[in-house]
Amino acid sequence: MTTEPLPTARPTPFDPPVELAEYREHDPIRRMVYPDGHVGWLVTSHSLARKMLSDQRFSARSEFKRAPVARPSADPFFGAPALPGWLVDMDAPEHTRLRLQLAGKFTARRMKDMRPLLERIVDDQLTAMAEHGKPADLVSLFALPVPSLAICELLGVPYRDRAAFQRNSATLFSLEASAEEASRAMDELYGLMRELAKERDGNSAGLLSMLAADGTLDAEEIAGIGVLLLTAGHESTAGSLGLSTFTLLSHPDHLERLRSDPGLIDNAVEELLRYLTIFHFGVPRTPLQDVEFEGHLLRAGESITISLPAANRDPSWFADPDRLDFERKTAGHMAFGYGIHQCLGQNLVRMEMRVALPAIFRRFPGLALAVPPEEVPLKTNVSVYGVHELMVTW
Repeated sequence: MTTEPLPTARPTPFDPPVELAEYREHDPIRRMVYPDGHVGWLVTSHSLARKMLSDQRFSARSEFKRAPVARPSADPFFGAPALPGWLVDMDAPEHTRLRLQLAGKFTARRMKDMRPLLERIVDDQLTAMAEHGKPADLVSLFALPVPSLAICELLGVPYRDRAAFQRNSATLFSLEASAEEASRAMDELYGLMRELAKERDGNSAGLLSMLAADGTLDAEEIAGIGVLLLTAGHESTAGSLGLSTFTLLSHPDHLERLRSDPGLIDNAVEELLRYLTIFHFGVPRTPLQDVEFEGHLLRAGESITISLPAANRDPSWFADPDRLDFERKTAGHMAFGYGIHQCLGQNLVRMEMRVALPAIFRRFPGLALAVPPEEVPLKTNVSVYGVHELMVTW
């Protein structure tokens, strides 16, 4: 069996590497070589991804994780026990214990209650963008501050600290930052969250203060939860908003369809999440024991990368999957993963996109790219895909 590294070269800004489709068709679970020389596995089909992500024989523990692409910033955290509160790097029962403290805070109903706040944030940022004048970078003026403000409000993090947490978050997600830079960034973020976790009264509306006042979790766990939610909470939505806007500007027929039928927005958001799949390197798992899986013997300790972009383009689940279609049935997409580790903040991401995307084009009906599409800088050097900058005019 041929062993190759994870393919990363994209044919277009919106499509995953073509090799992933070839692998999915002919060899949906295949050997893959990791940057450190380890030979593990790559999973590319929707059914196998779903099956593996719901099988507790495959661990999410950070002790066993390897990055599927060169990423020095992960070195301090992969191959070591999970940081306190960092539930994405834990299995049950620790993962279950922490997630139960949070699950009720991110329901679709709770996010619906946040809609008026999100509408105000979006309106304020669009006003700031208009006052800035054209051309303008939609990422720095809109796609990044909207989710940053929202997650700060939810957690009770002062937005005045945004420069520090955005800088440190960017370091953690970067493929180019050093291990030392990543350790320093994580230490700074934990320091910020430790201070907030101590505020049991003065910041009672924030999630971190509520967790502190409850007394179930210790201060380090609360700090870790805060770092995780803060970094993932704004990076994921910022990536989705920026890339989705670029997609709509590059597909004018879809943009016009959305404008003519605002009721399509919920399904359009799900389709954009599926089509773009910003967690573009997939998610790692490791068998805790030798496992017979779809005719292959997966040895304990072998790293597995589950490619979410490949799974979300699987024609056995989605008809004509490489076509953007705002009216397709999107049920079952795995933009947020699957199983017990499925993204906790997915309903917040959805609500932010449902509010923000229509608002952009209502405020700026003539919105257009201010540079040729090929000059839009893509986040291929970041673990969460998107655009570094989106210069627009109107």
